[in-house]
Amino acid sequence: MASPNESAALVVLLRSGKRPWLQYADVVEDAGSATAVLIDERATKETLFEQDADSPSAEQEIAKAAAEIEQWEREGMRLLTVLDPEYPDNLRTVHDRPPLIFMAGELLPRDARSIAVVGARKASTRGRDAAAAIAEHLVAAGYTVVSGLARGIDTAAHTAALAGGGRTVAVIGTGLGRAYPPENARLQRRITHTGAVISQFWPDAPPSKRSFPMRNAVMSGLSLASVVVEASERSGSRVQARLALEHGRPVFLPSELLEQEWARRLAKRPGAHVFRAPQEITATVERLTCSGALVP
Repeated sequence: MASPNESAALVVLLRSGKRPWLQYADVVEDAGSATAVLIDERATKETLFEQDADSPSAEQEIAKAAAEIEQWEREGMRLLTVLDPEYPDNLRTVHDRPPLIFMAGELLPRDARSIAVVGARKASTRGRDAAAAIAEHLVAAGYTVVSGLARGIDTAAHTAALAGGGRTVAVIGTGLGRAYPPENARLQRRITHTGAVISQFWPDAPPSKRSFPMRNAVMSGLSLASVVVEASERSGSRVQARLALEHGRPVFLPSELLEQEWARRLAKRPGAHVFRAPQEITATVERLTCSGALVP
């Protein structure tokens, strides 16, 4: 595990650095130290601009961030950075991995065998039933169900996984200190106690238009594959399908979804699979895993 100072240095970097967040995942991993990157950036800044005598030193800022991390831990939130061995292996392999994630609950080694089940918030009864059936099959086959804790398909998938006694992981588009939508606060607590809830956002971060596509990228990165149960042309689940294919992860579409033009176009892309029964999902993932195309 990365030292507390390294985790704190990354927090300081993300709050005060000039690079986009995602760039810091590569920069810090390449350097092997967030502290070294922070000191280097501060030194560069001080050669370009006169240092403000009242500005806190890097050491002071690291100490302040370390205290904040301790407070988050007391509130049940664990911080994992790209320097931590416990950072999820599946997520580590994708190009747009976040430099850190917050976690409530616990990820187990078996959660590397996970499949994301996503879809519309305004889901039909048929869609919710299909999501539940898929989740039930996945947990019976030993997979962890990943979803986004949204209304509709996500809620149906999480709930069915829990009912089947399986593992489920929620990746949310807010900080862990919030519940969105509010009616899923109880479900979020259940998942925390039996699985894990993950966020790449500061604990008090509210929902935003930008945060949900970023959440979809993490869901895809955590999972061996993504199943889009029901979605419209402008759905965030369609975004996840695109991101999953970019990650080299298969995407599964139910045959009923081919009624929509966007789904028919997607189905023609390499890595996209149309299925009629949940068993076809796991059969394909098992084949790809055995061949080395996917490594859980």
